[in-house]
Amino acid sequence: MDSYGLFSSCKRGDISRVRYLVEEREMDLNVRDRWDSTPLYYACLCGYEELVQYLLDHGAKCEANTFDGERCMYGSLNDSIQRLLKDYKCITAKTMHPDYFDYFLHMILEQGQYSDVKFMVHGEIFPAHRCVLGARSEYFTMMFETKWKGKNLITLKHPLINPAAFGALLQYFYTGCMDINVSFIEDCILLAKQCKMEDLIDELQHKCKQVYEYVSNKPRICVKVLTLGPHNDQLEDNIIQLAVGALPAELRVGCGQLPFIRTDDYPTYPDIVFRVDGYNFLCHKVFFCGRSDYFKALLEDHFSEGEILTSQPNVPVLTLHNISYKVFISLLYYIYSDNTEIFPDNVLDLLYVADMYLLPGLKRMCGTTLAETICEDNVLQIWQTAKLFRLSRLEYQCKELMARNIERLVARAEFAEMIQEDARSVKNRQETDSIPLVDDIRYHITSNVQMFSAMEETHHKLQVLEQLLVSIGLEC
Repeated sequence: MDSYGLFSSCKRGDISRVRYLVEEREMDLNVRDRWDSTPLYYACLCGYEELVQYLLDHGAKCEANTFDGERCMYGSLNDSIQRLLKDYKCITAKTMHPDYFDYFLHMILEQGQYSDVKFMVHGEIFPAHRCVLGARSEYFTMMFETKWKGKNLITLKHPLINPAAFGALLQYFYTGCMDINVSFIEDCILLAKQCKMEDLIDELQHKCKQVYEYVSNKPRICVKVLTLGPHNDQLEDNIIQLAVGALPAELRVGCGQLPFIRTDDYPTYPDIVFRVDGYNFLCHKVFFCGRSDYFKALLEDHFSEGEILTSQPNVPVLTLHNISYKVFISLLYYIYSDNTEIFPDNVLDLLYVADMYLLPGLKRMCGTTLAETICEDNVLQIWQTAKLFRLSRLEYQCKELMARNIERLVARAEFAEMIQEDARSVKNRQETDSIPLVDDIRYHITSNVQMFSAMEETHHKLQVLEQLLVSIGLEC
């Protein structure tokens, strides 16, 4: 329904609704409808220049010489929107929120940090990670265990292997996307055949046919770059196998209820072992350091605990304290997949470690779980938690519920204590200064008042709140 609302709002030019869906509901701006059209395309087609600017600023894809870019340019209602598209410089929501998982995968490919293998293709070097390539392709797993076993530099000399096509294949492995010049499509198909990737071959051929049919009747259009993806579901299913492989054998039962096709002895090439509650988790620095500045600082601090596992020689062991193995498993799944199961009985523990290990995305997920449990009985405790861990959206939701139930909340001593504590937190507060919590509750009480009966109820709620403030000596 959110997807339908985004498309319909772009067709109407309802920028406030689009802003709500993007910023509050976190909708993907590059979602497609059954006609393979994006929200940006409809905004251009209907001539909403302000909306087009907003979509571009928040991550809508419209690169020149791509199918989407040329389609938006061709369909623009007026010249001003065409000029806007031409002047647009690429900035995406992923660069604005660097904890996004797909952006993280893009960066570890681009930067090559913690790479354990390099490919040389006709003089061009491509750093990569065995764990990612092995998880994404059974062909690469076989080669790493046979012909390429123990090699850190692999030279590919075959004359039919094109460096641009090989780079595009790596991009597909890491991100589920592919951007490739149309002149190298056949080279990509050859590589995909060698790697036994039938799905990729079918998609390349389908996309080529789609672009050809579109441009054949539009002589002004010139598509030079073919774009595929993203395929987030398949990518997540593949990468999360690394998390399953990291689990100690005795903890794998009941974990990761996904249709995995790999066996228990599937090689994952770990380079760090985390010991939690006596269990050894075989992990990868590229994921933990790339996802968390805490782990990056920890693992780059040249630690040494002087222990080597018999099963994993030359792989250091690091013991983590103040975390249970059950919570670590939830953390592990988030690190490798950007998703994990959160329940009311583990959400606070997971929120604590997410804050400690500097994982803002996991904190937001915990906040969403807590928001589903808010009620009159626990709203004060959850608000305190939200404030402590700086979960602004959860704070907002708590204050909204407080406003709806203010008549009953004023009878609770802990509510008065919370207001007093919030007043003390205002530096150099004077007697007439406002109190943030009180101000926000007042705002929610008075917002959206449209009927006379509602005005009377609002006035009553404000009076109840004022009486509480007077009783505790905090008139403001």
